[in-house]
Amino acid sequence: MAAKSVISREVAVAAGAFAPGHLGELTRIVPFEMVDEVLADTGRTQQRIRDLPSRVVVYLLLGGALFPGLGWQQVWQRLTAGLDGLPTATPTAGALAQARKRLGTRPLRHLFDLLRGPAAGLGIAGTRWHGLLVCAIDGTLMAVPDSPANQAEFTRHRCNNGGAGYPSLRLLILVACGTRTVMDAVFGPATDGETTYAPRLVRSLREDMIVLLDRNFAVQALIEAVTLRSAHVLVRVKENRRLPVLRRFPDGSWLSRIGPVPVRVVCCEITISTSQGRRTGAYRLVTTLTDPFTHPAGDLIGLYHERWEIETTYLEIKSTILGGRVLRARTPAGVAQEVFAVLVTYQVLRLAMADATASRPGTDPDRASFSIALNTARDLVIQAAGVFSGAVIDLVGTIGRRILAALMPDRRVRTRPRVVKRAISRYNARGTVDRTTYRATISVHILTPAP
Repeated sequence: MAAKSVISREVAVAAGAFAPGHLGELTRIVPFEMVDEVLADTGRTQQRIRDLPSRVVVYLLLGGALFPGLGWQQVWQRLTAGLDGLPTATPTAGALAQARKRLGTRPLRHLFDLLRGPAAGLGIAGTRWHGLLVCAIDGTLMAVPDSPANQAEFTRHRCNNGGAGYPSLRLLILVACGTRTVMDAVFGPATDGETTYAPRLVRSLREDMIVLLDRNFAVQALIEAVTLRSAHVLVRVKENRRLPVLRRFPDGSWLSRIGPVPVRVVCCEITISTSQGRRTGAYRLVTTLTDPFTHPAGDLIGLYHERWEIETTYLEIKSTILGGRVLRARTPAGVAQEVFAVLVTYQVLRLAMADATASRPGTDPDRASFSIALNTARDLVIQAAGVFSGAVIDLVGTIGRRILAALMPDRRVRTRPRVVKRAISRYNARGTVDRTTYRATISVHILTPAP
């Protein structure tokens, strides 16, 4: 064909050496003014204009979280790919390493503190239960490079095959279940358990919250710490834990006590029925919500299912963003810097998703695709598009429009056998593993305590 087309566009970014410092459309959530304030507060503003100013290095680290499978020079190439015609630096790998080391960890930590928190103030559906903001706390392990410095700080996780291939750090986060935004996070060596780190997250709780916890967190000291913040707890406990019956309630629950804290106990059997048969499991839940009329036992059982949102959060961070990869940094300080960069990047993606679903009242945030948000953000970084919003403020943006154009269907009640999808051994497991997903019917039977 003889016809030809030429596509031209304008790119609005910062001037001069600061031009590569952007995050595409996500720059609107992490604007230049915010980064400059963080650098000033932490004393990391550059003393002279370098090829890699401090603000640019912050965006470089956030860009590295968006492109975890690439080296830092390739991340830099993506930050500058859409800046045709602008004179940009071509730093070496050593220069990028020195710039990251010069910046340190404090600016990323401070930036995370500014951005962390729930997006519940936007009137988003599904974020509150009986007027309480639903939160969850849980932990996970993240692999770090196998360098001598990391080995001295972090230990290898023990397993049946002689130990993990890489040292691990333990990460605990407090998540707002409705939007899966991160409200707080702590991490450190895996030698300390989850119950050691969990009390440091209590600082972010307040009186209009209820926090969902797994059995590992059913510790008296933690429950007391949460109640001192006037927040509420819903935690699963072991079936053999002795919880005396102080008073019986009409809904089958009973009043008991864990240390000085009065609690209410709900025991139930949950049966899942599929075309392949039935499975029944027993649950024992403990909550500081002691009024059975305002918070019935059946509602509490249904609420506890929302705890799984934090597992999905870890899936999005470790599998969708990082792709199951080991972190890059080969020093403990670099690891801390990188973890905060990943948390900030995840948070800004979730805030963009919350803005999009909030623009359509009644839309459940669960229907927003995290993969679409992540891949669109990556495209906009390469294009250097949407850095400034222009004269007319676009609250939804390109990321939001793509999310809303491909909303996922409402969740269906389904079940799947819990199996290891990627075995550690290269040999096949014995027997046949059922990997089919079945439609399920769930029935709940509340158990009353014996006289």
